[in-house]
Amino acid sequence: MNHSHAIALSLITPLALFACSPSTKPTDPAPASNSGPNPNLAPNPNQSSPPPLDFKSLEAPLLTSHLQLTSRDKFVKAGEAYFDHNSPPRWVIFQAVAVPQPGTDPDPFYAMYVARLRYDKSGISALDAAVKISPSESANTCGWFDPVNKAHVIFGSTLTRPGNTQRPGFQVGTRNYVWMFPHEMDVVSRTVPEIFRDLQPGAPEPRWSGDALSAKPVFTLPNYDAECSFSKDGKFILYSHVRAELTRGKDDADIWIYNTQTGEHRELVHADGYDGGPFFSPDNKRICYRSDRVGNDLLQLFVADLTFDASGMPSGISHEYQVTNNEHVNWAPFWHPSGKFLIYGSSEMGHTNYECFAVEAPDSADPSKQLRHRRITYANGADVLPVFSDDGKCMMWTAQRGPLAEGETKPSSQVWVARFNGASASQTDLFYLPRFDPPTTDADALAIARRAVEINDTWAASARYDITSKSNSDGWHITARRLPETPGGFRSIHVKRDGTIADYGRGE
Repeated sequence: MNHSHAIALSLITPLALFACSPSTKPTDPAPASNSGPNPNLAPNPNQSSPPPLDFKSLEAPLLTSHLQLTSRDKFVKAGEAYFDHNSPPRWVIFQAVAVPQPGTDPDPFYAMYVARLRYDKSGISALDAAVKISPSESANTCGWFDPVNKAHVIFGSTLTRPGNTQRPGFQVGTRNYVWMFPHEMDVVSRTVPEIFRDLQPGAPEPRWSGDALSAKPVFTLPNYDAECSFSKDGKFILYSHVRAELTRGKDDADIWIYNTQTGEHRELVHADGYDGGPFFSPDNKRICYRSDRVGNDLLQLFVADLTFDASGMPSGISHEYQVTNNEHVNWAPFWHPSGKFLIYGSSEMGHTNYECFAVEAPDSADPSKQLRHRRITYANGADVLPVFSDDGKCMMWTAQRGPLAEGETKPSSQVWVARFNGASASQTDLFYLPRFDPPTTDADALAIARRAVEINDTWAASARYDITSKSNSDGWHITARRLPETPGGFRSIHVKRDGTIADYGRGE
């Protein structure tokens, strides 16, 4: 659950949002989801469509082997998908609105689904038929796989149709951009027999009962509880809980933790402004989340160091780091398995086209360090809710970059996946280099290489160095040598024809 939240801005016509909330006003073009701005933007008749971008070229070499997993012929919209904890992943969980029977309207709320990934020799090739795991007429959000009992999942659900008297939970700009915190929403669990059979073929099946037949609450508290995720050992569940009192006249969620072994609840983050979408870091020592602390509806990203009691249960936070602090909507942060950086969705490129970015995780030894970030996606439609597989080899996100359905003016929100080739990004400064326009001359390539040297080597700012290049069909092979020659003063840079750096080598 990149449990972020629905966002929309008064600069555009209604934005149906992917929020960690499953319902919207009836006038919204699509229900909110559990994680943030739903990129289902209503068309603006006065705005011409920009020319399509060649996203496969623009996103390479970081993202390759792009594949659309869900499609408009089956789902009006789908999104906020998460991998299971197998390596490579075997199943995904996601929320979606199914295509209705002819003559009927789509469901007003998201249902929760799981589906098995198919593979061929090149990697993920397709998604098997989806299995609906949520009750009919319920509102659902924020699915997550149990890392220990791998046939078990949790998600937020009202279990029955939510009431029609909900207060607005969060909004941006006018009241067209609103999503709700249904007070019936609970963290629920479900065992999925289809996953059990796939992961344990031929094993004797249990006599299915309980949450294998229908979703059941993990716990029941007053008000909205959702945006749930497990710790890596399956002992603890992070979730967002709406407090009893209002803040600035609005419902206000804080971040809590639940001990699955003792049933104990503890509040970890209590601050005015909507705090939600929490995830444990890969080492379980930190959490990431997003918040509207200022009350200006521009979500910002945070990371916090956890404190622990004698039993090993998180008891609070010792330090909180604000990762973003700008005029953009930043939401749905998710950890890379290295723990070195986060990926998230942002309005940085404009509120009509959200894109995915990566940002360094804050350094506890140097909290004042300026955090570098990098744009990941380049497409006309919104790209949001990015997540990684546990092995870091795949990135999955919600995108509006597929084919148009008949009668529609823009692609629907669907789930996409690609091979992520940035596994070493946590070890190299080159990951955060800004993109350059594709070089057309030797001088262009030399400028890119020079910038790489100056960013990555502190000596480049004060020392003289020579830089020469050789051009061939795959780009420019450039040598930078510190003058006078000293140990460690040699660099080899391969600048590709698209302006990206394929290799940066250090030498003696």
